Amino acid sequence: MSIEGLISGYQRFRRTRFPAAQKLFRDLEARGQSPQTMFIACCDSRVDPATIFDTSPGEVFVLRNVANLVPPNSPIARHQATGAALEFAVLHLNVSHIVVMGHARCGGAAALLEGYHNQIPNAEFIGSWMNIAMTARDRMMRLPLPPAERLLHMEYQIVRLSMENLLTYPWIGERVEDGRIALHGMHFGIADGHLSMFDPASGQFQPVLTDETAVDV
Repeated sequence: MSIEGLISGYQRFRRTRFPAAQKLFRDLEARGQSPQTMFIACCDSRVDPATIFDTSPGEVFVLRNVANLVPPNSPIARHQATGAALEFAVLHLNVSHIVVMGHARCGGAAALLEGYHNQIPNAEFIGSWMNIAMTARDRMMRLPLPPAERLLHMEYQIVRLSMENLLTYPWIGERVEDGRIALHGMHFGIADGHLSMFDPASGQFQPVLTDETAVDV
C-alpha cells in the first residue's frame, strides 16, 4: 500500500471507526494499557494477531519479529527487542498468557530449511537471527517426513522451541511454575484461516474448532 493509500485509510478510520471508539481511546490514554495476553508473532504482513483474533485496542500486547522467535535468555538477549518486550509485558503489565504463533509459508522458516543465501542473498541479519532456531531445524530433519511437509513441521518446531526458550527467563519460568502465566503455541493457516493449538499432553498441534467445524460432544 502506498503512503497515499495509508492516508486514505487513516481518513476512513477517523470518519467511521474512531467516533464510535473515541471513549475507549480516551480511557486507554488516561489509564494506560492492561492486556492479559501477549502475542509473539511473525512480522509477516499477512499475519496480524489483532485481525485474526478480532481484538480491540488495548486487549493484546503484540511483539512481532522474523519467524516468531524467542531467543534463549543470555547477556546478548538483553540487547534484543524480544527480551525487552517480554520483560515489559511480564514484569510491568503482568500478562497472564503468552502465545507464540507461527504461520503457514513462513519465509523465515523456509530460509532456515533451505539455507539463508538460497532464499535471501546477503542475508547477514536474517542468518544470524535464524541461527537461534537451528535446534528446531535439527529436530525437524530427524522426523521421517516427505519433503512437502517439511516446511509446516519446521514452523511447528519453531513454535515449540520458542515456548521452551521462554522458560529460560527466570521471571517467566517462576510464573509458569506457580500458575501466574500460561504459555500457548499456535499456528495459523493463511489460505484456509485454520488455527491449530499446541497440545502439551500429546505434543501435537490440534485444530481449533470453529462454528463451521464444531461438532456435538
